[in-house]
Amino acid sequence: MNDRSFSPSDHFLIGLDNAIRTLFGQPKTTERPDPSQGIPEPELNEQERRLSGRLMRIDHTGEVCAQALYQGQALFARNPETAARLVRSAQEENDHLAWCQRRIEALGDRKSLLNPCWYLGAFAIGAAAGLAGDRWSLGFVVETERQVEAHLDSHLAALPERDEKSRAILEQMKIDEIHHAQVAQEAGAAPLPAPVKLAMKLGAKLMTSTVYWI
Repeated sequence: MNDRSFSPSDHFLIGLDNAIRTLFGQPKTTERPDPSQGIPEPELNEQERRLSGRLMRIDHTGEVCAQALYQGQALFARNPETAARLVRSAQEENDHLAWCQRRIEALGDRKSLLNPCWYLGAFAIGAAAGLAGDRWSLGFVVETERQVEAHLDSHLAALPERDEKSRAILEQMKIDEIHHAQVAQEAGAAPLPAPVKLAMKLGAKLMTSTVYWI
């Protein structure tokens, strides 16, 4: 993705292909099994099903943003090793995207109508982080994943107790997010200033509260 032999038009086409797959197609996966596979579909009432569907919709949009962030960061990474780490994390996040999408469909819900807007905004933020330098970009990954971990904990607590299928997906996602933060930390991530962390939290709050309904 960060191959110096690629022309700007190559990068544009690769990015466009990734965006289309993320927003409208079937995400490419690493072929890891769906964590909810083999778990019986729970008997949820209408209120429980609606709650699970909306929570998984938020998680799906979070993964749309993750794809955009990683793609923007990898595109402007200065070190090929940094770009490779970002691309690998994006591939694993694509698993999350596919798992959430299937779960939303099984719950009879829909994806957020605003996903294209969230994607564009997240890509711009990822590109800005990449342009700031690899250490800052990796620091952004660490803080993002820590905030996502806390977000997943809140969803695990809010899910209907009987919805073990959704729970299994979110638990595996949490494991992966912790791993991505550790990889970025070990690669030399710089700690972000407190105002940046606060801005990230406020942006995430806006996204989650909006996507719950739209």
